[in-house]
Amino acid sequence: MPADFSQNLIFGLCGGLGLFLYGMKILSEGLQKVADDRLRTILSSLTDNRLLGAGVGMLVAAIVQSSSATTIMVIGFVNAGLLSLVQSLGVILGANIGTTVTAQLIAFNISQYALPAIGLGALFKLFAKNRTLNYVGEVVLGFGLLFFGLLIMKQAFAPLKSSEQFHHLLLMVTDYRLLAVLVGAGLTMLVQSSSAVIGVTLALASSGLLPFETSVALILGENIGTTVTTNLAAIGTGRAARRAAFCHFFVNLVGVGYMLLFFDLFTGLVDSVTPGDPHRTVSVAAQAAYLDVAIGDAPFVARHIANTHTLFNVINVLIFLPLIGLLAKLSAVVVRESDTVGAELQTRFIDKRVLNTPPIALGQARSETRRMAQTTLEMVKGTNRLWQQQRVGDIAILKKSEDLVDFLQKEITDFLVILSQKPVSSAAQQEIGSLMHMVNDIERIGDHCEHLWQLCRRKIETGTSFTDIGFGEIVDISEKTAELLAFVVASFDEDIADLAERARSLDNVIDALEKTYRSNHISRLNTGECSVRPGLIYIDMLHNYEKIGDHALNVADRLAGDS
Repeated sequence: MPADFSQNLIFGLCGGLGLFLYGMKILSEGLQKVADDRLRTILSSLTDNRLLGAGVGMLVAAIVQSSSATTIMVIGFVNAGLLSLVQSLGVILGANIGTTVTAQLIAFNISQYALPAIGLGALFKLFAKNRTLNYVGEVVLGFGLLFFGLLIMKQAFAPLKSSEQFHHLLLMVTDYRLLAVLVGAGLTMLVQSSSAVIGVTLALASSGLLPFETSVALILGENIGTTVTTNLAAIGTGRAARRAAFCHFFVNLVGVGYMLLFFDLFTGLVDSVTPGDPHRTVSVAAQAAYLDVAIGDAPFVARHIANTHTLFNVINVLIFLPLIGLLAKLSAVVVRESDTVGAELQTRFIDKRVLNTPPIALGQARSETRRMAQTTLEMVKGTNRLWQQQRVGDIAILKKSEDLVDFLQKEITDFLVILSQKPVSSAAQQEIGSLMHMVNDIERIGDHCEHLWQLCRRKIETGTSFTDIGFGEIVDISEKTAELLAFVVASFDEDIADLAERARSLDNVIDALEKTYRSNHISRLNTGECSVRPGLIYIDMLHNYEKIGDHALNVADRLAGDS
């Protein structure tokens, strides 16, 4: 094989594949920005209905152009307890179908429009003032780069027609379908991208270099290889999440198994529903600069390959969707080890592996922030019980919650900082900033709870007691503070039109109580009803509860600004 031939092949493959993958990335990011809030609305519609779950998986995977991102998101939801194992399996099966949209798109023979699409997309992306047009420009630019990369790969592969070494390799893979399946699975595991393997397969087949049957075997292997991403995402997660990942692998493995058994029937089905002969080649002029001969081109095989990918997953879903309950039981038998998710200091929702899917990542950050807020609410309630019941031993329990809040502040902030550096919409950037402020305010609530524990400890250790009136006043303001924080935490899950106004009204009550009770305390000091030592503790407690109310109001204002 001549040196310039090898160089052109390697350069063409690397450059074409790079453009293809970069185009996929830009296309996915553009679609996610266009969808944005709609994507989170789709995710919120998850229910016990397995058909609806499959539909959600299809839509999300089609939008983010990745079944891996969708299944990783599902693993995170299962690990956090938001989805049951049975619910997750419906979504994962649907995602398998949704990701086939990628192959259907690139099967269109529109490479001649790649350069105009790049030009038009770049024009919108660089100069459009309208946000929607800007995002549409990204989508069009992504399409253009994708098809241009595919065209370059086809041109790079064209000289292989005359390569005896390639023909020998091709004959070996063609004669042994199982080997082709293993090659497809191995390549997908290696590059961690099923789209890349599909792109290369389409380029080879469309150039007349890869027989249709061998292409089918490679695509079947890709469906096994892509499950590796899911299982990698499940490492270190809970038992239910690992079971969901196992089911994803098992479904695709068994699906490939019976497709190999009925290979001729399956390829015949694909051929019967797809127009054109996948084995037909036509002579076209080579477009590669280093090639001056005619080459064979297969004009119909791309759509056959795309339909192979889609039909395999559709058939698999139709077979396994009614069997989800049995799959869950099987996974319980296979994945039997004890649940590893028991560490106190750990995140439940955020997963850095989904940062390349900003709408999903942002939803995870919001869920983790809500968990942090719920933890501080329990701390406030526990603090109220602590000083009322005079049990110093409870401080050690509450301190664990404070450690968790501090840990979550760091983890969520780090997650949001990385997310802010991703290409996200301006609305998403605004929410990222709001979440950062919320996390800081929630952490400050935890600090004020800690101050209250210290005051309680001092009160108990010094034998200090409040007057009945003073005790009742602290009970009153503490309950009002817990009521405000509970309202704010509940607002994470509800769309409250007058959220900020209602939260401000509750905070105004706390502020008024703090001023009134402070004045009452001074009056009791003047009349001798209260002494100085308990008075100092009393005033500090009033101050800390008032500050908790202020930080809760700040969170409410941020939530209202996001709605």
